[in-house]
Amino acid sequence: MNATALAARLLTERPRPRGIAGWRHAHWLAVGTVCLGAFLGQLTASVTALVFPALGRHFNAGFAAVEWVALAYLLVLVALLAPVGWLSDLVGRKTMYLGGFAVFALASLGAGYAGSLGVLVACRAVQAVGGAMMQANSVALVARGVPEHAMRRALGIQAAAQGLGLALGPSLGGLLVEHASWRWVFWINVPIGVLGILAGWFLLPRTRTGPPPAAGAAAGAGAGKQLIAGAGAPLTADSGTPPAGAAASLPAPRAGGAPRASAAASPPATVPATASGARFDLPGLLLLTGSTTALLLALSTASGLPLPGWAAAALLLAAAVLALALVRQERRAARPILAPGLVNTPGVRSGLVVSLIGYLLLFCPLVLGPVLLTGAGVPVARAGLVITLLPAAFALAATVGGALLPRGWSDVARCRAGAALAGAGLLLFALLPVSGAAVAVPLLLAGYGLGLLLPANNALVMRAIPAQCSAVGGGMVNMARSLGTALGTALPVLGVHLAGPASGGRTVLLALAAVAVAAVALTRPVRQA
Repeated sequence: MNATALAARLLTERPRPRGIAGWRHAHWLAVGTVCLGAFLGQLTASVTALVFPALGRHFNAGFAAVEWVALAYLLVLVALLAPVGWLSDLVGRKTMYLGGFAVFALASLGAGYAGSLGVLVACRAVQAVGGAMMQANSVALVARGVPEHAMRRALGIQAAAQGLGLALGPSLGGLLVEHASWRWVFWINVPIGVLGILAGWFLLPRTRTGPPPAAGAAAGAGAGKQLIAGAGAPLTADSGTPPAGAAASLPAPRAGGAPRASAAASPPATVPATASGARFDLPGLLLLTGSTTALLLALSTASGLPLPGWAAAALLLAAAVLALALVRQERRAARPILAPGLVNTPGVRSGLVVSLIGYLLLFCPLVLGPVLLTGAGVPVARAGLVITLLPAAFALAATVGGALLPRGWSDVARCRAGAALAGAGLLLFALLPVSGAAVAVPLLLAGYGLGLLLPANNALVMRAIPAQCSAVGGGMVNMARSLGTALGTALPVLGVHLAGPASGGRTVLLALAAVAVAAVALTRPVRQA
């Protein structure tokens, strides 16, 4: 067997066992498998902040250097979500999803054994490759394998898994750092990854019936017989035909609730160039990645990263030049990743800004909180448990919080109320003395408010976008989320470096409260596209 034939064999998706495929509730097993990836991704996002102080001590590195353990992951994730979605349409979503678990687990194993901060950052970048392979396919696997009548419930379960991972991260990270080692923060991902591979192999339906076209042709398998998911009807059943009642594409945006937020948060399926006639916008992706990296490096330099004094100004200039080049590229690209025409649609631009603000408000306290609490003498494990209140309240509000609101409230009302609650919580966090008991209520308020804000805002954005552009729109919401998360990691470090933990942290929290007020002002009604 030559290398090409071996590759074709490895990339050919295997059907589920007959007993599983024939069971009428088999789609819930597939949903459970996707939930493992959703849980793992959000656990990684929230657990890392608790390990920053321990990493700084172990590697004798400053906060500005240690933060790249998180920023490297976020930058690679932003860069790869769109191309991985495109590639998944060619290779098969099940194959890419299982590969994502494998890459993530191996990179986590390497991160735990890292002997230097540079190696750890590199392992986190590789880990993000696996994260992108899972995140770019999670919603599509649910949408293409679940009957239409069960779609909303399935996406709600996926959102709950994301919320659980986000909520458990701080407390688990604090316990591991205090009672084991920072290395276990990464090693804990390995058994979850192995479980995901085994579950996906047996429980996920295949999304294509043969190897990718190029590999299949080279191996003599006949690429003409392959049906590419995204270029034609999706292959969600192991027999190669869609199951009765299954969705043929990603679900249309739905009003309110966590399922909507989950659908908007993960990138929908993209269409390969062979199917759409337009090539992937690689120049736009490179410019977006370059401008974002330059901006975050500039913030890190201002936060104490050991680079020459002129580097911050040079990096800011580079970020501005690359951003202008990105705007020009996107205006002429046949299939732009940012779609300027969509951004200028009434309600979309402001909604994307609110999405960025929401994740900025969510992740700033996750990074800043442990620094303030441990600096005030709170043990690491207890600090993690206290910080868990923020994502726990967020997850609760995002999944069932709407039931506690007046029935007639619109998404606009939910957005404004959520942003106001988040701002009030952050203001209290800034004004109250730092202790585990004192910050509990502010964290609950902020988390619950953000759990109301973000799903409703995502619903408004997707409602304003024409149905035929929903894939691009969902991708832009996902990019806004990732950029907000990255800024939420970088800005607390800058504040602490410039004014010290106590004063700098209070200044950052007051600024966040003001930004929440801006989110209230930016939220406005939109017309159905």
